[in-house]
Amino acid sequence: MLASYYTAKGFGQHEIVIQRSRFIAHINRVTSEEEAQQFISEIKKEHWNASHNCSAYMIGENDQIQKANDDGEPTGTAGVPMLEVLKQGHLKDTVVVVTRYFGGVKLGAGGLIRAYSSATSEGLKAVGIVERSLAQIYKVTIDYHSLEKSKMPSILLPIPSKGWNIWTR
Repeated sequence: MLASYYTAKGFGQHEIVIQRSRFIAHINRVTSEEEAQQFISEIKKEHWNASHNCSAYMIGENDQIQKANDDGEPTGTAGVPMLEVLKQGHLKDTVVVVTRYFGGVKLGAGGLIRAYSSATSEGLKAVGIVERSLAQIYKVTIDYHSLEKSKMPSILLPIPSKGWNIWTR
Protein backbone atom coordinates (compact mmCIF):
# COMPACT_ATOMS: atom_id res chain seq x y z
CA MET A 1 0.00 0.00 0.00
CA LEU A 2 1.30 3.46 -0.88
CA ALA A 3 2.04 5.83 1.99
CA SER A 4 1.27 8.83 -0.23
CA TYR A 5 0.55 9.74 -3.84
CA TYR A 6 0.07 12.78 -6.08
CA THR A 7 -3.21 13.81 -7.66
CA ALA A 8 -5.05 16.86 -8.97
CA LYS A 9 -6.15 19.30 -6.28
CA GLY A 10 -9.73 19.11 -7.56
CA PHE A 11 -11.77 20.37 -10.48
CA GLY A 12 -10.44 23.16 -12.63
CA GLN A 13 -9.81 24.28 -16.16
CA HIS A 14 -7.24 26.28 -18.07
CA GLU A 15 -7.22 27.58 -21.64
CA ILE A 16 -4.35 28.12 -24.05
CA VAL A 17 -4.43 29.32 -27.67
CA ILE A 18 -2.08 27.85 -30.26
CA GLN A 19 -2.28 29.19 -33.81
CA ARG A 20 -5.87 30.37 -33.33
CA SER A 21 -7.05 26.97 -31.98
CA ARG A 22 -8.41 27.07 -28.42
CA PHE A 23 -7.35 24.22 -26.14
CA ILE A 24 -9.26 24.04 -22.85
CA ALA A 25 -7.95 21.56 -20.29
CA HIS A 26 -10.58 20.28 -17.83
CA ILE A 27 -9.08 18.41 -14.90
CA ASN A 28 -10.62 16.55 -11.99
CA ARG A 29 -9.76 14.05 -9.26
CA VAL A 30 -11.71 10.78 -9.49
CA THR A 31 -11.66 7.47 -7.63
CA SER A 32 -13.20 5.13 -10.21
CA GLU A 33 -13.43 4.59 -13.94
CA GLU A 34 -17.16 5.30 -13.75
CA GLU A 35 -16.45 8.75 -12.26
CA ALA A 36 -13.89 9.43 -14.99
CA GLN A 37 -16.34 8.40 -17.74
CA GLN A 38 -19.07 10.54 -16.16
CA PHE A 39 -16.73 13.56 -16.08
CA ILE A 40 -15.76 13.04 -19.73
CA SER A 41 -19.44 12.78 -20.72
CA GLU A 42 -20.28 16.00 -18.88
CA ILE A 43 -17.49 17.90 -20.64
CA LYS A 44 -18.55 16.49 -24.02
CA LYS A 45 -22.14 17.62 -23.39
CA GLU A 46 -21.00 21.06 -22.32
CA HIS A 47 -18.70 21.42 -25.37
CA TRP A 48 -20.80 19.49 -27.88
CA ASN A 49 -19.86 21.88 -30.70
CA ALA A 50 -16.08 21.59 -30.16
CA SER A 51 -13.90 20.03 -32.83
CA HIS A 52 -12.50 17.46 -30.36
CA ASN A 53 -12.81 16.44 -26.69
CA CYS A 54 -9.75 14.26 -26.11
CA SER A 55 -9.28 12.53 -22.77
CA ALA A 56 -6.89 10.59 -20.58
CA TYR A 57 -7.03 9.20 -17.06
CA MET A 58 -5.06 7.12 -14.59
CA ILE A 59 -6.83 5.45 -11.68
CA GLY A 60 -5.70 3.09 -8.94
CA GLU A 61 -2.87 2.64 -6.50
CA ASN A 62 -0.74 0.89 -9.12
CA ASP A 63 -2.22 2.75 -12.11
CA GLN A 64 -4.36 -0.31 -12.91
CA ILE A 65 -6.67 1.73 -15.14
CA GLN A 66 -5.06 3.87 -17.85
CA LYS A 67 -7.06 5.15 -20.80
CA ALA A 68 -6.46 7.65 -23.59
CA ASN A 69 -8.84 8.80 -26.33
CA ASP A 70 -7.96 10.93 -29.39
CA ASP A 71 -11.61 11.74 -30.25
CA GLY A 72 -11.01 12.04 -33.98
CA GLU A 73 -7.53 13.57 -33.91
CA PRO A 74 -4.87 11.50 -35.73
CA THR A 75 -4.01 8.37 -33.74
CA GLY A 76 -1.55 8.99 -30.91
CA THR A 77 -1.52 12.79 -31.21
CA ALA A 78 -3.83 13.74 -28.33
CA GLY A 79 -4.89 11.17 -25.73
CA VAL A 80 -1.55 9.35 -25.47
CA PRO A 81 0.51 12.56 -25.01
CA MET A 82 -1.99 13.66 -22.34
CA LEU A 83 -1.62 10.29 -20.59
CA GLU A 84 2.17 10.63 -20.75
CA VAL A 85 1.94 13.95 -18.87
CA LEU A 86 -0.02 12.19 -16.12
CA LYS A 87 2.55 9.37 -16.01
CA GLN A 88 5.53 11.74 -15.88
CA GLY A 89 3.90 13.59 -13.00
CA HIS A 90 3.24 10.29 -11.18
CA LEU A 91 -0.41 11.36 -10.84
CA LYS A 92 -3.06 8.94 -9.70
CA ASP A 93 -6.87 9.18 -9.67
CA THR A 94 -6.78 12.02 -12.19
CA VAL A 95 -8.82 12.62 -15.37
CA VAL A 96 -8.10 15.23 -18.05
CA VAL A 97 -10.27 16.30 -20.99
CA VAL A 98 -8.80 18.75 -23.48
CA THR A 99 -11.41 20.45 -25.63
CA ARG A 100 -10.18 21.84 -28.96
CA TYR A 101 -11.95 24.49 -30.97
CA PHE A 102 -10.24 24.43 -34.38
CA GLY A 103 -8.84 27.80 -35.41
CA GLY A 104 -8.28 27.14 -39.10
CA VAL A 105 -4.57 26.23 -39.00
CA LYS A 106 -3.53 22.58 -39.20
CA LEU A 107 -0.83 21.86 -36.64
CA GLY A 108 0.51 18.57 -37.97
CA ALA A 109 1.20 15.50 -35.83
CA GLY A 110 4.11 17.05 -33.91
CA GLY A 111 2.20 20.27 -33.33
CA LEU A 112 -0.83 18.38 -32.00
CA ILE A 113 1.32 16.33 -29.63
CA ARG A 114 2.95 19.51 -28.28
CA ALA A 115 -0.40 21.32 -28.05
CA TYR A 116 -2.24 18.59 -26.14
CA SER A 117 0.77 17.96 -23.86
CA SER A 118 1.09 21.69 -23.14
CA ALA A 119 -2.62 22.10 -22.48
CA THR A 120 -2.52 19.20 -20.02
CA SER A 121 0.62 20.27 -18.14
CA GLU A 122 -0.40 23.95 -17.98
CA GLY A 123 -3.87 22.91 -16.85
CA LEU A 124 -2.38 20.79 -14.05
CA LYS A 125 -0.20 23.70 -12.96
CA ALA A 126 -3.24 26.01 -12.88
CA VAL A 127 -5.43 23.55 -10.95
CA GLY A 128 -2.66 22.40 -8.63
CA ILE A 129 -1.22 19.07 -7.59
CA VAL A 130 -1.46 17.78 -4.05
CA GLU A 131 0.22 14.96 -2.19
CA ARG A 132 -2.34 12.82 -0.41
CA SER A 133 -1.20 10.73 2.52
CA LEU A 134 -2.93 7.61 3.71
CA ALA A 135 -3.72 7.64 7.41
CA GLN A 136 -5.13 5.33 10.01
CA ILE A 137 -7.66 6.65 12.48
CA TYR A 138 -7.87 5.14 15.93
CA LYS A 139 -10.53 5.55 18.57
CA VAL A 140 -9.21 5.15 22.09
CA THR A 141 -11.36 5.15 25.20
CA ILE A 142 -9.71 5.76 28.56
CA ASP A 143 -11.08 6.76 31.93
CA TYR A 144 -10.68 10.32 33.16
CA HIS A 145 -8.04 9.48 35.78
CA SER A 146 -5.73 8.07 33.10
CA LEU A 147 -5.50 11.52 31.53
CA GLU A 148 -2.82 12.46 34.02
CA LYS A 149 0.27 13.00 31.87
CA SER A 150 2.51 10.65 33.87
CA LYS A 151 0.04 7.77 33.47
CA MET A 152 -0.73 8.31 29.80
CA PRO A 153 0.05 5.41 27.46
CA SER A 154 2.84 6.22 24.99
CA ILE A 155 0.43 5.85 22.04
CA LEU A 156 -1.36 8.98 23.25
CA LEU A 157 1.71 11.15 23.74
CA PRO A 158 1.60 14.22 21.51
CA ILE A 159 3.59 14.26 18.30
CA PRO A 160 5.90 17.30 18.29
CA SER A 161 4.31 20.22 16.41
CA LYS A 162 1.19 18.18 15.60
CA GLY A 163 -0.60 18.23 18.97
CA TRP A 164 -3.21 15.73 20.00
CA ASN A 165 -6.92 15.49 20.55
CA ILE A 166 -8.70 13.65 23.31
CA TRP A 167 -12.45 13.55 23.66
CA THR A 168 -14.13 12.54 26.92
CA ARG A 169 -17.75 11.89 27.76
